[in-house]
Amino acid sequence: MDVLTGRLLLHPVDHARSLHFYRDVLGLAVAREFGPPEARGTVFFIGGGLLELSGSGEPGAPAGFALWLQVRDVAAEHARLLTAGATIRREPRTEPWGLIECWVADPDGVPIVLVEVPAAHPLRRDTRAVSATG
Repeated sequence: MDVLTGRLLLHPVDHARSLHFYRDVLGLAVAREFGPPEARGTVFFIGGGLLELSGSGEPGAPAGFALWLQVRDVAAEHARLLTAGATIRREPRTEPWGLIECWVADPDGVPIVLVEVPAAHPLRRDTRAVSATG
């Protein structure tokens, strides 16, 4: 398989409410919009990937799904999202695996994990051995 690009697709129950959340509350940048005004789809940048809101779905978050977003400062995002009225599912804390996580939810209950990678975490360091021939 030669994958050229990819994106996550969410079909919100209330498109306007979810659009407001992802664009205005989370502050994701819009990559593009498509479709007629009465059924507009919106694609957001999420780091190296894309998130698309389009169509409509049934109430309830998709089982076994969470959106993982790495941010620079989880505590600052937590404070900003509290002020914006976002649903906080779990306050920021350092997990046993060393990442700092805060759990929030979108208007349909889709879990969103905000993650900060501390400077000393192995994800930030290249742990490969340096070759002598190098």
